Amino acid sequence: METPTVRWRRLLPRTPARWAAAVAVLAVLVGGGTWTAVADDGPPAVQREDRMLRPGGVEIDTSYFTAGGSGKRPAVLIGHGFGGSKNDVRAQAEKLAADGYAVLTWSARGFGKSGGAISLNDPEGEVKDVSGLIDWLAGRPEVELDEKGDPRVGLTGASYGGAVSLLAAGYDQRVDAIAPVITYWNLADALFPDGVFKKLWAGIFVTSGGGCEKFEKKLCEMYERVAVSGKPDAAATELLTERSPSAVADRIKVPSLLVQGQSDSLFPLGHADAMQKAISANGAPVSVDWISGGHDGGDSETARVEGRVGSWFDRYLKEETGTDTGPAFRVTRTGGIDSTDGAALKRGASSDTYPGLRSGGREIPLRATGGGGASAENGTGTGTGAESGTETGSGTETGSGTATKSTGSAETFRNPAGAVPPAISAVPGVGGGLSQLSSLGVGLLLDFPGQFGRFESAPLATSVHVTGTPTVRVNVKEAAGQDAVLFGKVYDVSPDGRQQVLPSQLVAPYRITPDQQGKPIELALPAVDHEFDAGHRMRLVFSATDLGYASPAEPATYTVTADGPLTVPTAPAVATAAATLPWWTWGLPAAALVIAAGLLITARRRTATPAPDPALTDVPLQITGLSKKYAKSVDRYAVRELSFRVEKGQVLGLLGPNGAGKTTTLRMLMGLITPDEGEIRVFGQAIRPGAPVLSRVGAFVEGAGFLPHLSGRANLDLYWQATGRPAEDAHIEEALEIAGLGDALARAVRTYSQGMRQRLAIAQAMLGMPDLLILDEPTNGLDPPQIREMRDVMIRYAAGGRTVIVSSHLLSEVEQSCTHLVVMDRGRLVQAGPVAEITGSGDMILVTVAEPVSEPLAEKVASLPGIGSAVRTDDGRGLLVRLDGATTSRLVADLVRLDVPVTGVGPHRRLEDAFLTLISGGAA
Repeated sequence: METPTVRWRRLLPRTPARWAAAVAVLAVLVGGGTWTAVADDGPPAVQREDRMLRPGGVEIDTSYFTAGGSGKRPAVLIGHGFGGSKNDVRAQAEKLAADGYAVLTWSARGFGKSGGAISLNDPEGEVKDVSGLIDWLAGRPEVELDEKGDPRVGLTGASYGGAVSLLAAGYDQRVDAIAPVITYWNLADALFPDGVFKKLWAGIFVTSGGGCEKFEKKLCEMYERVAVSGKPDAAATELLTERSPSAVADRIKVPSLLVQGQSDSLFPLGHADAMQKAISANGAPVSVDWISGGHDGGDSETARVEGRVGSWFDRYLKEETGTDTGPAFRVTRTGGIDSTDGAALKRGASSDTYPGLRSGGREIPLRATGGGGASAENGTGTGTGAESGTETGSGTETGSGTATKSTGSAETFRNPAGAVPPAISAVPGVGGGLSQLSSLGVGLLLDFPGQFGRFESAPLATSVHVTGTPTVRVNVKEAAGQDAVLFGKVYDVSPDGRQQVLPSQLVAPYRITPDQQGKPIELALPAVDHEFDAGHRMRLVFSATDLGYASPAEPATYTVTADGPLTVPTAPAVATAAATLPWWTWGLPAAALVIAAGLLITARRRTATPAPDPALTDVPLQITGLSKKYAKSVDRYAVRELSFRVEKGQVLGLLGPNGAGKTTTLRMLMGLITPDEGEIRVFGQAIRPGAPVLSRVGAFVEGAGFLPHLSGRANLDLYWQATGRPAEDAHIEEALEIAGLGDALARAVRTYSQGMRQRLAIAQAMLGMPDLLILDEPTNGLDPPQIREMRDVMIRYAAGGRTVIVSSHLLSEVEQSCTHLVVMDRGRLVQAGPVAEITGSGDMILVTVAEPVSEPLAEKVASLPGIGSAVRTDDGRGLLVRLDGATTSRLVADLVRLDVPVTGVGPHRRLEDAFLTLISGGAA
């Protein structure tokens, strides 16, 4: 599990009592971060081995991750999504390795550097490769075995990687647990639902794979055949089905965590439902988790999902029986908007048993209203989801749920020639950002007049929370006796009729053959989790077209009659988490208790503070012999014998690969954790938790925690009041001038962009104008213009004689904004000094000239003997020359011979080159 990130600013009042009170308030203001008196030393260093293997006769590019010595451990295989590679899952692999697993990732056939053609998880292709990788793991000395040749192994992965996890569990009995994420049960059902071709997603599928020629020949031929005809044939359905997990449904008998996306028109919730039913019928433990996002975009809840996957493997691979694997069913529910970043607010709901898709059915009577068909009223759906016009409901529903029967009125509408223009619901790659807000009235929706029929409920007497698949009985007729292709959806319509919401922007396609027509049939609508408020109406719409699907090219006339009420599942056993109050309401007592306990622990551990060092009174920071061991380790260090010094006016970049010890160093510097050896002195004062000199230190550690309804200025004022220091000491105006927020300061924080919130956070860290400012990844989440602005903020702050320490992974930004560098690797100092000194070596030479360099001249220099390349600098008044055998003196002589007005010659290389050279042999 990832620990929460916190933005922290240490501005201490002068007495312990006021300090404790201020910290309690600050715990509220910093966004729920955790304060602790013990070290969060981080995971052990992770080693990675890259190698090519041939597990199934094709070269497969793999990465193997381990950490923490040579003890036996379970193994985990992580597959990637379609169109990706093993690099996409590296971060998750490193986390699992640090948590005590041997982790193997790979690029599937046809992706990344692996060979072969894409065969869509063919049992004789990609699935066979996985079995070969399990063979390889069985031979690793550090991997725990259940018996010879049988490693303790689990599989996880998203989408394509999730499907191969399911397939491997069906084909290889050595698999012990799986956790597939947003994947399919039957690929034919996903791309040809109810016999309707999902043309938009199928096209994206092929394109993201690199084009038809990258696929196995018969798959390419199948796709082209279906794409041209617009209708799947039996051979296409059979081909995709035999490569789907559903083909081995009776053989998947391992503990399975099934994570499926609500914002997913590619692999909707019904796929996870089918998985749950099949695997639980085999007697295996199964949990189902409906996340907010999916293939259509939205919040993938990565940290929470990966944490739950880790717990699942801890329980079923490490056999830690006390591990909480979560409820049998969980769903993320959306309601309202987080005013700090505009994201949909989310909270979990759960039950101890899986409810399925039709639990707690409630009947909602309907009546035909026209609106889109032959009996249309004045009003249609619009591009914003709005629909005008008013109707009076004939059906009724009482508060107790007693309903009258639907009227059975018919709606007649047409499929236009060529099925153009089509209705719009989900738009892959576009609709995803909107689908997560669909419950809030934001969406890209369009139904064309004359192309749809609608049926509507009376205003709801009470709110109805739908969890699962609504169903309705209808009678459908096509005038010419051909197949009828329809698309069903249920809108949430506001009381005034001006706004209609399509939950998760999902539709369900239907192909109704002539033998099914003229008699009642039951149709299932999209599975969703959505609350219809009291006073709202449910609007059932059947459209003849949809942008994502192929409709018949021939014009057709459809008549649809509602033959019963709309039955909606309410899943009464699913309980929403009760924490509906603002977080600061419930967080304050808990934070105060944690902080109080931390203060007691800190007080007991505190030793006598060393006397100030007069010789360092003007030195912002000096670190001497600093060491910190990992928790519960006697010989493994997060930081070891680190020493460096920072002077006034410097902007110092703290660099190092993951696991270098940067975060541990910063936490010791801020007094959050105590070093095992060595000392830190700020302006001559030794750092201890609560040291008064920390009032001269400001810090920003990623994660905004502002009160959204207040203005930026009000947030800063409230923050400063919490420190207990005089208002005149805040220097708010100076901090704001440097941060450059301008008029935005008077607006509510909920209206701020990401860049503005970052600058407000920096301004908060600068309150009191601390002499030493510490910034941890201040440019995370910012676009290039915002990054440039943040760079200027740092430079302006240091220009006043103050000191800035910035930890960042953006080497180009560090090179442009920092004057000095400290490079760490594996807890030790690698090099410290001015940026120019660290970058100023190598075979790259910077030549400055008195006049602009022309392109022909640059080409002439590049053609000189012993010169590898020569390119003009951005300002045109210099050349970056790479020596390839020539010496600097020979280069100067040649330039003089060419009449180049040289004004200076010196070594030059990019910080990235220097950094990689310094840490070569370490983790990148």
